[in-house]
Amino acid sequence: MSLTRRQVTVAALAAVPLGAAVAGTAQASPRHRTLYIAGDSTAAQKYADAAPETGWGMALPFFLHKDRLVSNHAVNGRSSKSFVDEGRLEVILAAIRPGDFLLIQFAHNDEKVTDPARYTEPWTTYQDYLRLYIDGARARGARPVLATAVERRRFDADGNAVPTHGDYPAAMRALAQEERVALLDIQALSLALWQRLGVEETKKYFNWTAAEQDNTHFNPPGAIAVARLVARELLRTRVLGPQDVRRLGEEIPESRITWPEGSAA
Repeated sequence: MSLTRRQVTVAALAAVPLGAAVAGTAQASPRHRTLYIAGDSTAAQKYADAAPETGWGMALPFFLHKDRLVSNHAVNGRSSKSFVDEGRLEVILAAIRPGDFLLIQFAHNDEKVTDPARYTEPWTTYQDYLRLYIDGARARGARPVLATAVERRRFDADGNAVPTHGDYPAAMRALAQEERVALLDIQALSLALWQRLGVEETKKYFNWTAAEQDNTHFNPPGAIAVARLVARELLRTRVLGPQDVRRLGEEIPESRITWPEGSAA
């Protein structure tokens, strides 16, 4: 399926400096390297009609130097397969430049066994699709970065945080090792964070409102917390250097999160 102009505009939140949320066209340069995000609703830009739901990609610029730009192409409901099939990876690869980064986080929708448009099998088609992102970035002189999927909020009867992504994180870890790609293990780190916070406190990080109890998507505190994990992993894996990140130990007011008018495609 090809993208309409409207879908491209909504899917590709332009490369923006710290704290900005203004659409435009990403123009990378040796000084202004851009980090592109390919992913699903947990990372995606949210709009006013979805507030307070917040993707962690909206908060990531708070932790990066102003000359390290973020171009968030993550979209609700997409898997590694459907993102490619809809032409969204093509949009990124048309814009990405040597020295840029492509951060890839999928699994939530790859797990949907009953949906052939999105489902992938962890050890075969999931890895096959991820290789398209890796090879596409490398062919353009950009650096691919894999990120295991952030965990949902799920606890057992004894209050233990429970993993929900099956073999997908292990499959991504194995692929990262095979392809020698930097891996941000956000699944393991977020699971540990939810365990540390506990059953009740984690509700303050997810999109729990009077209307719904959402254990997958984040509110501003949750998006900020996960973005901090991502930024720390970018530093730990030496994808970015100390000069590229900031505020890793600082409190970020949730009022910094804003939702532009409009809606996702």
